Amino acid sequence: MKRVFSVILVAALCMVMFAACGKKEETVVSTTEDEVSVVEEEPVDTHEGQAKSYLTGEWIDEDTAALRPFAVMFGNTNESGVLPQAGIGSADVVYECTVEGGLTRLMGIFQDYESVEKYESIRSCRLYFLEFASEFEAIYGHWGQSPYAKSALSAYDDLDGQSSTIFGTTYFRDSSKSAPHNGYATGEGVAAGIEALGYDKTYSEDYEGHYQFAEDDQTIELSDGEDAVVVKPGYVVNKPWFSYDEEDGLYYRYQYSQSQTDATSGNQLAYKNIIFQYMTTGMMDSKTLNIPTNGSGKGKYITNGKAIDITWEKDTTSSVMHYYDESGNEITLNQGKTWVCVVDSAKTDAVGIYASKEDAGVE
Repeated sequence: MKRVFSVILVAALCMVMFAACGKKEETVVSTTEDEVSVVEEEPVDTHEGQAKSYLTGEWIDEDTAALRPFAVMFGNTNESGVLPQAGIGSADVVYECTVEGGLTRLMGIFQDYESVEKYESIRSCRLYFLEFASEFEAIYGHWGQSPYAKSALSAYDDLDGQSSTIFGTTYFRDSSKSAPHNGYATGEGVAAGIEALGYDKTYSEDYEGHYQFAEDDQTIELSDGEDAVVVKPGYVVNKPWFSYDEEDGLYYRYQYSQSQTDATSGNQLAYKNIIFQYMTTGMMDSKTLNIPTNGSGKGKYITNGKAIDITWEKDTTSSVMHYYDESGNEITLNQGKTWVCVVDSAKTDAVGIYASKEDAGVE
């Protein structure tokens, strides 16, 4: 009898133990009224008051991110008083295109335009630059224009240095330099000019941005691309190149056989993304260059020491440009600043992608 009782007792104890083990595996635990409930905390928003910039994909002040950018023309010759340009280093996106005589002109696009101390030297508008600026819903800054751009400007929000309404408020002349290279603007003046002319300051509600950027925890490596330590767009007058720095992952800009710097900061210009865009180049007449911005073509996307072949498409002159890889997928840019070199599609043989500085013949 005692033996039977012992067996029953052991069996009962085993059942209790198994029941206890089973309860450890349950995800829901019952509590009494006297016990404290544990509530999982929601993750803290580390970007409160911020929004991502349409120009760089980076987090910036949300009020600044909502502003339409300012796109302005910079002269880029090595004549006295032109270089280094002031303010160009603060541009989030830069477009470089040829103008007459093989020279290039730059268009800087600025999100936080009011914070820029000075923009100099400001030059005239070309129609294709205006069409590039429209892709960003930018307010366009220039000092005069080509004849073919004059009629087109009436459809855009622009700040013209030749306008008596804003000269002396937005634009000024530097008496220590010679015209036409002595025109400049101030960031506060740009903001005042936009206010005076009554332009909308913020993006339209349906604007979706221009580029597609990597997420915060993502890096675009282009691992299957060709090595691109030095890249050259092949412009014949300023002969520029970009040199990759592995330490910070940026491409540093050179032209006219020296580093290109900003006159205000003294810093060399540097970019995370480089785009070479091959486009048909012709003449409007015997004096005026023409680069149609709609259509399709080829190019290169360069970042993090690598380069890949891309294609581009733009349906109309007023639509946004899109870039695709060889598989037909829209490319994703790394967060940061971007420089776009528009290259004559008939002169791509001059483009250079080099695996080392030695191969490129630069120091």
